[in-house]
Amino acid sequence: MAIEVGTKLEGKVTGITHFGAFVDLSGGVTGLVHISEIADNYVKDVNDHLKINDVVTVKVINVDKDGKIGLSIKQAVDKPASEARPPRGPRPERTGGGSGERFGGGGGGGFNRERGGRPFKPAPNKPSFEDKMSRFLKDSEERISSIKKQTESKRGGRGAKRM
Repeated sequence: MAIEVGTKLEGKVTGITHFGAFVDLSGGVTGLVHISEIADNYVKDVNDHLKINDVVTVKVINVDKDGKIGLSIKQAVDKPASEARPPRGPRPERTGGGSGERFGGGGGGGFNRERGGRPFKPAPNKPSFEDKMSRFLKDSEERISSIKKQTESKRGGRGAKRM
């Protein structure tokens, strides 16, 4: 029997590792169910979900050129329509007269005098970026100079003569 991607088969668990479980399909063909394909919820330990010699239904999710077969238990389970997530609908239209473009074009939310925009004015009593940057640089210079003074005094200073 040829094993094709998408087919559902029954198999027996022949080995369990920390990264998944090996399942014997038929005719000595073995595939791997990765730990992420065992259940819909988080699987910390494969042994909590599967035991050796368990008979499981699996779905073939990939077949490599070198013969490795990838299997999934969670994809083999048919979910009722109520459990499955409904497909996402179209995004709602943005209000504000944009062209719908995300960046560039004419759909941005920047300054636009034609649409009644107004220039940016910083809030009162709030320092500007340049003020913050100059204060940061001043504080930084003071800290560096005090650190240099401390380390020079421990070493004996710059021009200290040794006897």
